[in-house]
Amino acid sequence: MSISLNHFATRDPFSALGLDVGNRRIGVAGSDRLGLLATGLGVIQRRSLAEDIAQVQEWIRRRQATVVVVGIPLLADGSLGSQARKVQRFVRALQVAVDLPVVTVNEYLSTVQAEWDLREAGIPAKAQKGLIDQQSAAVILQTWLDERRASPSEMPGWQSWDNTDYAGEV
Repeated sequence: MSISLNHFATRDPFSALGLDVGNRRIGVAGSDRLGLLATGLGVIQRRSLAEDIAQVQEWIRRRQATVVVVGIPLLADGSLGSQARKVQRFVRALQVAVDLPVVTVNEYLSTVQAEWDLREAGIPAKAQKGLIDQQSAAVILQTWLDERRASPSEMPGWQSWDNTDYAGEV
């Protein structure tokens, strides 16, 4: 089933924020208002959980986000490793702190894809360090946007997501 751009234009205002949560940095990406394209926006330097959440809230406010998409780094076999459990804790804290859907997607190989994207764009390896986190966030968000467009029957409206994800019990 193909969906025209008019399908998206008739929905409520939409803005997704994508996050790639690491130990030292959080990559941030945003979608266009049609929910078609994800773009890397910046990086949050991690300090403490409270400060990190406050900075994400500022990005939400600035971008007028209607959903936050967080990548969970599942292992190759689909199980949760130590990093995935750390990200789950972050996601649960974010879900409590914000009044909008926070959904998760498997971010397996998002960093590899981000590195490839930057290399293809002609960005030297040394310059990639500052961009890799935000590009990984863009890969995570683009994956979610593409999945949502491919499954419109699971998306009756932009404001009603099924939060069946990797965040665990909340």
